[in-house]
Amino acid sequence: MVSVAEIRRAAALLKGRVLRTPLVYSPTFSKVSGFEVYLKLENLQATGSFKIRGATFKILSELNNISKGGVVAASAGNHAQGVALAASRAGLPATVVMPQWASLSKQEATRGYGGKVILEGQGLNDSIRKALELAKEGLFFIHPFDDPAIIAGQGTIGLEIMEELPETDVIVAPVGGGGLIAGICVAAHALRPGVKIIGVQAQTCPSARKALETGERTLVESLSSIADGITVKQIGALPFEIIRREVDRILLVGEDRIAEAVIMLLERKKVLAEGAGAVSSAALLGGQIEAFPGAKVVLVVSGGNIDISLLDRVIRKGLSWNGRIMRFSVGLDDEPGALAKLLVIIAAAGANVLQIHHNRGGPDVPVRRSRVELELEMRNFVHIRELEATLAEAGYHLEQNAAGASR
Repeated sequence: MVSVAEIRRAAALLKGRVLRTPLVYSPTFSKVSGFEVYLKLENLQATGSFKIRGATFKILSELNNISKGGVVAASAGNHAQGVALAASRAGLPATVVMPQWASLSKQEATRGYGGKVILEGQGLNDSIRKALELAKEGLFFIHPFDDPAIIAGQGTIGLEIMEELPETDVIVAPVGGGGLIAGICVAAHALRPGVKIIGVQAQTCPSARKALETGERTLVESLSSIADGITVKQIGALPFEIIRREVDRILLVGEDRIAEAVIMLLERKKVLAEGAGAVSSAALLGGQIEAFPGAKVVLVVSGGNIDISLLDRVIRKGLSWNGRIMRFSVGLDDEPGALAKLLVIIAAAGANVLQIHHNRGGPDVPVRRSRVELELEMRNFVHIRELEATLAEAGYHLEQNAAGASR
């Protein structure tokens, strides 16, 4: 079992080797929630994730047991990068097995930190099996979450939170395999037994939630998620023993809410978080965190490694969810000035045209008519409703409206 003494030993060993990440107050999240909200910014770590903590502590603790062949790990991305960098710093080769769907950017980042990447399987469990096979050939296996040293390394986050904000009332952290939240539990409860620890998972992969409900670790079905870093189908055995005793609740958040949180962190706090790193914020924005007014709540932003192409899609999805983008098509008479008249109304309403497509030749477009498809930048859902009313009053019929779901 993991002890606070071991976490303190990890903190001493990691000092000067990993970043003591800032804990920053967020006026925006505080105003939205009614709590005093702080962000623990693990996205600022080397490799962009908290995973460097556990990987570094594990390798430094086991140097005498690691052969010249080096280490092997399995990961969808962040643990891969953490192990690759930690091994490189220790002068060791690292082999990392990643699922075949692992993002290209995380593959390349892992190689950039000195790791050899092998793609194997459709899920993390497949990758772990392959890594264990390689371990039989003499490589030293580093589990992504089900390991006391890994948990102790991640637990240094809990120490830092409680040392900087000892009156913390609630800590909210992402849950994948469970190593992060397990370590935080041990550290935080040792310093403040009454602090509430809340875990958050994507709805698409509720492995920890299911385990708590059934009382045993269950292999769950998993759908794709923008929070790919926590889509672990079965929580770790050691983390589960800690979580079942010390975590107050496991919450689930949907894809739209995660996208909204990514946008909010980026736009209001200039914090780039990957989907998994934003789930704590997503739970807060969804009103799922239960605490007394003014409670000091810490949201762990666990990582910032998001693909640029995915970020573009998340931004567009998040803006739609927030009522910041309005999409619709409208039929116009195919005559000079028709489009200009429509654009004048849009401009007068304070909307900004992002994209426009003028279609005259579609099979469902009548002769002497055209269909214009527009994407507009809006302020919010109220602004959208106002523009809809203005266009209707002017005689326009919106043939399709994909402005996002109303709240």
